[in-house]
Amino acid sequence: SEMCIRDSYTDENPKDTVSIKFATPTDARKTVAKVKKLNKPFARKIQILTVLEQRAKVAGKKQQAAIAKRGKEALRRKRKNAS
Repeated sequence: SEMCIRDSYTDENPKDTVSIKFATPTDARKTVAKVKKLNKPFARKIQILTVLEQRAKVAGKKQQAAIAKRGKEALRRKRKNAS
């Protein structure tokens, strides 16, 4: 059901919900940019981008899935350089 899907990436706090949009590559890029700016733990950001990537794949939107994947790689690189 719809409820289960939403719970998989939302916390108790509704403000924490990131609207995952990937209708177009531009939407996907905006979502990735938004996730990168979030003041959230690294694992959480990766989780959100993974949801984005998988949903895009299921929807047959290969370009958007690739954008999400690149976003995750960029986050990982940034994290390595930070430490």
